[in-house]
Amino acid sequence: MNVAHIPVLLNEVIEYLDPKQNQNFVDCTLGAGGHTIEILKRTSPDGKIIGIDMDARAIEIAKEKVASLKFSAKGGSASGGQVSRLVAVQGNYKDLEEIVLQNNFKNISGILIDLGFSSMEISDPKKGFSFQIDAPLDMRYGEEGETAAEIINGFRERDLEKIFREYGEERFAGRIAREICIARKEEPINTTFKLVSIIARAVPKKFHYGRTHFATKVFQALRIAVNDELENLKTVLPQAVKLLRPGGRLAVISFHSLEDRVVKQFFKKESSGCLCPKDIPVCTCGHEPVLKIINKKPIIPKEGEAKINPRSRSAKLRVAERL
Repeated sequence: MNVAHIPVLLNEVIEYLDPKQNQNFVDCTLGAGGHTIEILKRTSPDGKIIGIDMDARAIEIAKEKVASLKFSAKGGSASGGQVSRLVAVQGNYKDLEEIVLQNNFKNISGILIDLGFSSMEISDPKKGFSFQIDAPLDMRYGEEGETAAEIINGFRERDLEKIFREYGEERFAGRIAREICIARKEEPINTTFKLVSIIARAVPKKFHYGRTHFATKVFQALRIAVNDELENLKTVLPQAVKLLRPGGRLAVISFHSLEDRVVKQFFKKESSGCLCPKDIPVCTCGHEPVLKIINKKPIIPKEGEAKINPRSRSAKLRVAERL
């Protein structure tokens, strides 16, 4: 199965994770396997990588891609498949520690968390991630939990407004929530195009023609709510630090300010010593740093990458090293 997918900040991820021969890594968001394949090339002949994804189709595509490639010890082509070096797991990265322990995976040199969703997911006619494709309002990465349609049709107006405001930073959250509640009294809102038309009625006309589509923030907010993305991120970060060997690196690619803020604050906290209030003369928390921040400012795509892959424009890469 040939699936077009351009991994975001690939060169930068490889540079900062710096995979070497026979090292082990974890890709918490396997997707179509773009980052994973490059790491496998550089960790031949015996380095392994756990790749985690909630989407069974993504797992199979990544396996097929790895199976079709052959790597030498130096990362070039050679005879002999290397698919056994990929441990592909269908699951949620919030369960990272459990997944690693179940697979007896040790001595981890690097962990990658790419919080974007792939071209495969955007174009999937069954998922409804994109407002440019008419599709059922699902938005789940896997098959469990509430769909976007269930949230849109079942949540109270004030709860919808909260989702749009907090997860989408949508300035017209109240108006959009109100319009949704009016429309769903007539018939259920079950498709992306129906939702877009309702958002269009709520958002003033002058905001319909900006650089960013007027439905972008609502769709982002729904995706985050459906998949509990921010809480999952908060859950996985301390697990990742715990699992890394000393000198191992954690790399996180985020795509909007809410995600980036969570990562930035976590890195700052875990690279600091005492966390007691400044007016307390003697430390009582006993907190010690476990991370060293590698890049003070987030790494963003170069102009060339942003042109080739417009969806990479908002990507930010932060990297920290285990002490």
